[in-house]
Amino acid sequence: ENKHEEKVQNPDREENETRANMGSKTWTDLAGEMKMFLWNPEERTCLGRTAKSWGLILLFYFVFYTCLAGMFAFCLYVMLLTLSPYTPRYRDRVSPPGVMIRPYLNGFTIAFNVSQPSTWQPYVDSMHRFLEAYDDKVQEEKNIECVSGQYFIQGGNENEEKKACQFKRSLLQNCSGIEDSTFGYSKGQPCILLKMNRIIGYRPGAGVPVRVDCKVLKGNESDLRSVDFYPGNGTFDLMYYPYYGKFTHVNYTSPLVAMHFTDVRRNYLVPIQCRLNGKGIINDLNSDRFLGRIIFTLSIGK
Repeated sequence: ENKHEEKVQNPDREENETRANMGSKTWTDLAGEMKMFLWNPEERTCLGRTAKSWGLILLFYFVFYTCLAGMFAFCLYVMLLTLSPYTPRYRDRVSPPGVMIRPYLNGFTIAFNVSQPSTWQPYVDSMHRFLEAYDDKVQEEKNIECVSGQYFIQGGNENEEKKACQFKRSLLQNCSGIEDSTFGYSKGQPCILLKMNRIIGYRPGAGVPVRVDCKVLKGNESDLRSVDFYPGNGTFDLMYYPYYGKFTHVNYTSPLVAMHFTDVRRNYLVPIQCRLNGKGIINDLNSDRFLGRIIFTLSIGK
């Protein structure tokens, strides 16, 4: 009873004694216990388990994870059966097209000095590389001539290869890089190409070609006195639409509109906004500067 009362009055005594006994062990003792835990030759156990025990638990986890992986693969297979590699199932969130410009090197500021070729040569090289796919010979070999002013709708199965309409580089006229290999940059009259993002099945303009216009975003409108558009009046011909996707529309090249800035204020940052105009086009959404429009800055020095 006295011992019991002593334990009740001092419950930490037994724990302290156990700790003291453990603390009295040497490193050799601890190493021996660890060795015995790793492999006990008397009981023939490894990490406390016999070979049979290890075999059973490994077999359980192998079967468990195999079934789990099989269920995941089956669900993924069933999901893929409902999808088409040629046409996205949901396209309602990408109907209004975004736009992009070329050249695009270091952001949306095109800055150079006319008297310093090293400042504008990278833009020229980028333009030539981009337009290689639009060379007249390449287009004549790969693509066909289409009827202008109407959509080029192609039937058949969705996995059949579709034909593409020719968009020749020469259509860009002064911005083609054929007559003027510097695209006007050596004269301080740069050409900039604008393209719509590809959207499978999209027919822009609802039967009327989409037109491009450019103006000064902020500041004096006289900073941008003259812009020429190629081809035509800066429109995207309907014959290049709809687009059927990269798997079937293999040789498709996006139509372009070239903007030739022939008279821009020198030695000044001129912010410019170029917009798409047409039925169904959204170009005034403040939260997206690339939806139906593009904003960039021209800085042309002497």
